[in-house]
Amino acid sequence: MKTIPPLVTTKWLAENIAEPELVVVDIRNSDEYKDGHIPGAVNAPFASWAKARGGLLLELPEADELFDTIGAAGIKSDSRVVVVNKTDTPHTLADAARVACILIYGGVKNVAVLNGGYNKWLKERRPVSDKTVKPKKVAYKGNINEEMFVTKAYVEKKLGKSVIVDARTPDEFFGIAQDLFTERAGHIPTATCLPAPWLWTEKGAYRSIREIRAMAAGVVGRDRDKSKEIILYCGVGGFAGAWCFVLREILGYTNTKVYDGAAQEWTADPKAPVSRYRWD
Repeated sequence: MKTIPPLVTTKWLAENIAEPELVVVDIRNSDEYKDGHIPGAVNAPFASWAKARGGLLLELPEADELFDTIGAAGIKSDSRVVVVNKTDTPHTLADAARVACILIYGGVKNVAVLNGGYNKWLKERRPVSDKTVKPKKVAYKGNINEEMFVTKAYVEKKLGKSVIVDARTPDEFFGIAQDLFTERAGHIPTATCLPAPWLWTEKGAYRSIREIRAMAAGVVGRDRDKSKEIILYCGVGGFAGAWCFVLREILGYTNTKVYDGAAQEWTADPKAPVSRYRWD
């Protein structure tokens, strides 16, 4: 049973910050963290949660490496974790949700994202500290959820069978613009478009759950049953991770996965088909 909502407000965090099982994880870089952070927050920069491997960016850490990162942050299997980031751009907003997704993949059950992030906390003039928190390292061992992230070969087998979702902007999906990390413009055939930037307002907060639910239902349908498989991808994995967190944890779509190699890997293969100037 989950003991923390997937999105927490600054008010909720302020009221629960002293709870002993709560771990606030600030994923900004170390310099930003040292300049000021939420009191008690530990620093685990985003770079420690995403690895470059095989020419691909934002790949999952190996299990042992991930467990070391989780344990170094003082996170236990029964911890309640709140991920905090700055909310300056859609990419930094997506990074927080992706880290939350990776924690769940690594077996941490109670994970949330701070809605509005550090920006909102600061704007509300809530307490800030410049004291570096050194958490007590934990020998963390979790159960990896292997089904959450899938390979290119897996996606190839699922074309026309599962719901494939491109979480990039409509221009990148349609092919009028090319993602910086891709070899070719366009999208995976049969994919539909559900842009991650639409999740957030200009103020860096999530849109209402009612609006997000309607947005998702309009693209992937209302059926949230295990029998309906949704595979998300984007340019390198960030936007897809954000929608995965939202669909799974907030909206309850139980069979949602991320193709982590994403368009970067897919378009690098000249034999992999790409659709352009079409709304599949």
